[in-house]
Amino acid sequence: MNMPLNTELTDQTAESVALHRQEVILPTPAELKQELPASDFVIRQVREQRQAIRRILKGTDDRTLIVMGPCSIHDEVAALEYGEKLKTLADAVTDRFLIVMRAYLEKPRTTVGWKGLLYDPERTGAGDLNEGLCRSRRLLLNLAAMGLPLATEALSPFTMDYLGDLVSWTAIGARTTESQVHRELVSGLPMPTGFKNGTDGGIAVATNAMKSASHSHHHLGVSETGLPVMITTRGNPDTHLVLRGGRGVTNYDADSIDRAVNTLAEAGLSTAVMVDCSHDNACKQAERQLDIAREVMVQRHAGNRHIRGLMLESFLEPGRQDDGEDLRYGCSITDPCLGWTQTEALIRSL
Repeated sequence: MNMPLNTELTDQTAESVALHRQEVILPTPAELKQELPASDFVIRQVREQRQAIRRILKGTDDRTLIVMGPCSIHDEVAALEYGEKLKTLADAVTDRFLIVMRAYLEKPRTTVGWKGLLYDPERTGAGDLNEGLCRSRRLLLNLAAMGLPLATEALSPFTMDYLGDLVSWTAIGARTTESQVHRELVSGLPMPTGFKNGTDGGIAVATNAMKSASHSHHHLGVSETGLPVMITTRGNPDTHLVLRGGRGVTNYDADSIDRAVNTLAEAGLSTAVMVDCSHDNACKQAERQLDIAREVMVQRHAGNRHIRGLMLESFLEPGRQDDGEDLRYGCSITDPCLGWTQTEALIRSL
C-alpha cells in the first residue's frame, strides 16, 4: 500500500538538510583519471609490483617487505625529494628488501584535526576536495614514474576509486579494521592489504576482518561514472596482519608474534605478519623504531619466516612539528618520524 506523501514533512526535511550540510560537485573517478591518466608503463609496473608483494607475503620470495615513508604527506615537493632518495636506496638493497613508499593522503583523527592532503591541501581548515583529488593523484603519478611501489591507508571508501590504480599495497587502520564498510571495500580491492590490530592491541578484530574481506560481498557504492550501484566483490585473498601495538601494549616481541601466528593458523588465515615499528609499538617515540626494526629482523634471521614485513615512519628530517606558517622543510606535521640519515643507515644495517 502506497503511503500519501506528506509535503509538509518533506519541506522540513529539505530545509534541515540545507542547514546541516553543503554540497560541492566533484569529478567522477572516470573524469579524474581521464584528466590525469596513468600511462601503460605505470599500469604494468603497478601490476608487477603487486605481484612481487604477493610473492613475499606467500613466502615464495624470501625478501622482506618494508613499507616506509612520512606519517602523512603535507608537502608534495618534500615527498618527491624523499621518493628520489628512497628509490636510490631501494635499488641498492633490492636483493634483500622490497621497499614500498608510504604515500598517505588521508589522516584518521581521534577527534578533530587536519585530515590530510586529499581533503585540505592548503591546511586552511576550509577543505577543498577538488584541489586535493587533483594534487593527490598528480603526486602519486609522479612518484610512480620514479619506479616506486606505493602504499596508502584506505580511509574513505570512495578514495580508492580515484587513486587505487596507482597503489600497490594498502592498509586498513586500527580505528577502521572493525568497520564492515572497510571489510567490504577490501573484498573488492586488487592489491594486497594489511589489517592492523585493534587500538587495544588485540588481534581478534583483525582476524575477523581478514575472514570477512576474503569473502564475496554485495554493497552499496558509486560507479566510475558517479552513479549509485550495487557492487559485488569476489573477495581479497591477499590480506595479512599488521601488528602495531595498542594502549600501552607492544606486540613486536617473539612471544607476541608467535601468539599472533598461532591465532591466524587456527583461524585458517595467512600467517604472514608485518610489524609496524611505529605507533603504539614505539610509544609515539620515533627513534624507538630503530631498535624495534633490528629486534624484529633478528627474529626473522633466526628462522621466523612468518615475519614478512616492517613498517616505518620516516621523512627527510627527524621528529615532528606543529602546523603553522614557518614550517621546517621535510619534517612531519603529524606523527614523529625518523630522519633520512637514520633511515638509510638502519636499512643498510638490517
